[in-house]
Amino acid sequence: MNLINGEFTVNFNGIDHWVKIEGSENETIPLIIIHGGPGGNHYVFERTAGPLLSRTRTVIYYDQRGCGRSEKPGLDEDYTIDFLIGDFRKLKQWLGAEKVDLLGYSFGGELALEISTVIPNEINQVILSAPSLMDSDIQKMVQITGFMSIAHQSLSNEISLLMHKGIALEEIYSKVWELVEPDTVDLLLFEDQESARKNRALWEESKLINTGLMTSALINRPAEPPLLNRLEGIKNQTLIITGAFDRNTGIPISTIIHKKLRNSTMMVFDKSAHFPDLEETEKFIEVINNFLEVK
Repeated sequence: MNLINGEFTVNFNGIDHWVKIEGSENETIPLIIIHGGPGGNHYVFERTAGPLLSRTRTVIYYDQRGCGRSEKPGLDEDYTIDFLIGDFRKLKQWLGAEKVDLLGYSFGGELALEISTVIPNEINQVILSAPSLMDSDIQKMVQITGFMSIAHQSLSNEISLLMHKGIALEEIYSKVWELVEPDTVDLLLFEDQESARKNRALWEESKLINTGLMTSALINRPAEPPLLNRLEGIKNQTLIITGAFDRNTGIPISTIIHKKLRNSTMMVFDKSAHFPDLEETEKFIEVINNFLEVK
């Protein structure tokens, strides 16, 4: 394995993917960063926590198919977990690495767990930052409750009306997301609104959008059986980081994952919401480096 720093366009399974390598001079086990969304990208992370990680680790970024700077597949439904795992395996093959470490944030944490169920012997250690469980009703309830906790009075009243209509949770969840505005989403995702403004400014600077196609495909064709039912089979040493104020996935989801995994540690960041990497960056880097150094 002889990695070179830089940005690359690499074809995995017929899709051109954006890949970036930093910190190859450290000659560590590659740490592959897996972004969230679904349908997000690495633009913010690679300008905030990423450069600090690459001071001591060999860091690998890649935007998932149809995301950020990577090519869109020909069919809108070609975003399933199986496709995403297939692309990851091609990336690992391209890197020439026998084993890799994973750092997945938000949906990226969920995808890191999916990858670990398929190729556990090719994964060294796993870090999950505010991981999601998309097919879990609990996550939908966490988000709805989260919005209720920060909503202005009129929005709170509208959500309350939805809750009393006797409609399905899935419909309530969809309607709540139709009601909320960007400022409310920032309140959901961040405890520190200065971090929220920094995040939003970088998103706008990137000129990259989330088409929503990946989310739609994953909802319409979920992995079977659900990830929650397969977590006990994962043996890799895993660190779970969650913000005390995370109203998006939060302590409930992280706790469920922690209890299911055989070999995990959970750490709560007491000044963060959904993005500890932005709200407590120095602590985030220190905790990750200490975890990865333990063999």
